[in-house]
Amino acid sequence: MVYIKMNSPEYVKASIALFFGGFVTFSILYTTQPLLPVFSKEFHISAASASLTVSASTGTLAFMMLIAASLSDVLGKKKIMIISMLLTSMLSMFIAMSPNFPLLVVFRTLLGISSAGIPSLAMAYVAEEFHPTAIGKVMGLYISGTSIGGMAGRIITGLLTDFFSWRTALFSIGALALILSIVFAFILPTPKNSEKKPFNIEAVIKAYTVHLKNKPLLSLIFLGFLFMGSFVTLYNYIGYLLSEPPYSFSQSLLGFLFIVYIFGSFSSVFLGKKADEHGHSATLIFAVALTISGAILTLFPPVLVKIIGISLFTYGFFGCHSIASAWIGERADKNKAQASSLYLLFYYLGSSLVGTFGGYFWIHFHWAGVILFIATLLLSSLPFIRYAEKRL
Repeated sequence: MVYIKMNSPEYVKASIALFFGGFVTFSILYTTQPLLPVFSKEFHISAASASLTVSASTGTLAFMMLIAASLSDVLGKKKIMIISMLLTSMLSMFIAMSPNFPLLVVFRTLLGISSAGIPSLAMAYVAEEFHPTAIGKVMGLYISGTSIGGMAGRIITGLLTDFFSWRTALFSIGALALILSIVFAFILPTPKNSEKKPFNIEAVIKAYTVHLKNKPLLSLIFLGFLFMGSFVTLYNYIGYLLSEPPYSFSQSLLGFLFIVYIFGSFSSVFLGKKADEHGHSATLIFAVALTISGAILTLFPPVLVKIIGISLFTYGFFGCHSIASAWIGERADKNKAQASSLYLLFYYLGSSLVGTFGGYFWIHFHWAGVILFIATLLLSSLPFIRYAEKRL
């Protein structure tokens, strides 16, 4: 094995490229999240219906990642990631021209298909190409790219929507993503520890079956469903809460709310490193506790306390995701791309299914119901974390 070593020129290039990959994918994937109240007003639809612009993308993304992982065995990880980023960037610009809500959802569904390359393969690329001592830190850097991308995409969307329109916002973000995608294509090192091989459906099914029979690994995989479901539910409906009196936030203010994602970029690196030092289970339980504490703080009326709560919630969530992602890569002895894809399948199914179902709690029980739902999901992750420690 020829690993990318810490602080080498290849390490720097790969780290920057993976950061850009996370940034591009997630700046586009969740651009509609701060626009949900806008869609509700413009298209006369409910909060749960508006959330389909997020759920349609993440739902198709979840299943497409299984295919992307297998395609990478034939075409190579780098090529699939490049194609994914370029198509996603161009499709984002096209979505800005959607004439009505049904077509907007259709186009967002197609975007979920095109964007599968990076999230399905980045984790496997890190696990295979980097020296084991660097995996936790590099995974944190990639996830920090996803958090900063998600933050920047939402902030830019809010600002441009207030000054121009949501269509201008989506087109502009797509154009920026296209530039970064081209840079990614030039600087990402070609994989050295994975070989191309012909597509074999029996081998693919066998690879997934082995992972699905590994119950401790499967418990880790299911954590993605709980973590991402909780996270997307809070961010889907906090905009509705803060756009109502007595807060009455403008679209720009709602966009700037996502600046708290910066805390996620810190926690994904910091807690990922702490997990390398002190063990995954203990650090992950600590991160879950932080996430629940942040959610509970948002129940208090003062807007400053709510923002502190959202910040703590975000810090904890990205720590959870970083630790679980690295743990998956280490627990899967082989077929790491398929193991990562299974984790992300559940991760994005959580975003799609739980994120939309959370609208029921907002409609019927308002914010207290949303937080109770989120806290229940996060608490239920604890026995899965403990079970993941077992060795077969």
